[in-house]
Amino acid sequence: MDRSPTTAVRYGSRYGSGPTTPPSRLCPACTAPLRSGRARFCSGACKQRAYRLRQRAAAAPDLPALAAALRRLGDLVAHTVYECSTCDERYLGERRCPDCHRFCRALGPGGACPDCDRPVLLTELLGQEVTD
Repeated sequence: MDRSPTTAVRYGSRYGSGPTTPPSRLCPACTAPLRSGRARFCSGACKQRAYRLRQRAAAAPDLPALAAALRRLGDLVAHTVYECSTCDERYLGERRCPDCHRFCRALGPGGACPDCDRPVLLTELLGQEVTD
């Protein structure tokens, strides 16, 4: 029996032929299109990277390393929560209290609360003790 290239193959992807439609699934590590329908990652390197990222997420955050990285990027002041010793008001990224005109004490890295827009310490969100 003579098969021509136009003959449809019943299990095309099983025999290594490429997909005829654009891939709808992407690799979660690098967003490259996946080669087969059963693949989760495009390569072993992406699989290993995803595993390492999952393991790193399970580990406790290292606050001194975070502060060093922000210092290196020049964003430490913008991500630091300060507290005025006179009026006990917290500020994000402001070293001086605009009401008392005094310098504030740095409490640590933090950010603005998405609900109330007030400065929140990272240690308060993680449930860790604040150590000086």
